[in-house]
Order: sequence, then C-alpha cells, then structure tokens
Amino acid sequence: MRRSLLALALFAGLAQAAEPLTIDVHRDANCGCCKAWISHLQDNGFTVNDHVETDMAAVKQRLGVPPRLASCHTGVIDGKFVEGHVPAADILKLRQRPDLLGAAVPGMPVGSPGMEYGDRVDAYQVIGLDRERRDQVLADYPGN
Repeated sequence: MRRSLLALALFAGLAQAAEPLTIDVHRDANCGCCKAWISHLQDNGFTVNDHVETDMAAVKQRLGVPPRLASCHTGVIDGKFVEGHVPAADILKLRQRPDLLGAAVPGMPVGSPGMEYGDRVDAYQVIGLDRERRDQVLADYPGN
C-alpha cells in the first residue's frame, strides 16, 4: 500500500511538472516582432493565447503597465504583466516573485527575443515592478 501511494505521488508530481505554462499575449495585428516573441515563448514550452487588440494603450493601462516600461506587446501570466521582449527564462523567474506586479523590457532592444537582427545585440535590462510601483533590475543582458 505504501509503495502504491509513493508511486501515485511521484506520478502526480511528474504530471504536474509536465503541464504547459499558459500566457495571454495582447498585441497589435500588424506587429511582426510580437509574433516572433510568441514563437520564442512557444519554443520554450509556453502555450500562448494570442489576443489581437485594436487599442494597446488601453490594454496596458488596464493591466497597470507604467508608460516608462512600455513596449509593443503585453503578456499576462499568473495575474502579472509581462511587457515587451522579456526572455522566457525571466518570465519563469517572475512567477517565483510574489512581491512583483510584473516585468518589462522597455522599448524594443535589438537582440532581445523576437528582435533578433543578425549578430547584433544591444544591451538591455529586464525590469520588475514591485507592489510600491518601484523598479527593480531583474536581469542585465550585455550588448556586443
């Protein structure tokens, strides 16, 4: 009996670990880099619910994205915003931070996921927004 319970617990843990992460992505219909970022997420195991919007400014305002952190598309995972070209690995880190409202890569830096352009990579940071609406640097990506 004990062995059966252990096996059941192990199986349940494996099944839970295999569940895909789902993120909602809001984007403008005409944005190619948004589609490239969605591909980056899918390549990294995310299931993406793609929402084409007519008023991204209203979406960002509704989700609490400060204008200083704005980019072209906005994702939502676990009730937190993911603004711009945030790497998938940093979204996973965001999920582990209950103190943060969201994370952003402001602007559209070349070399960030979805903004690849040959070998060029501009330096950029992933910025977290805490509950007091203060910025925290979550990750630094150097340019070349």
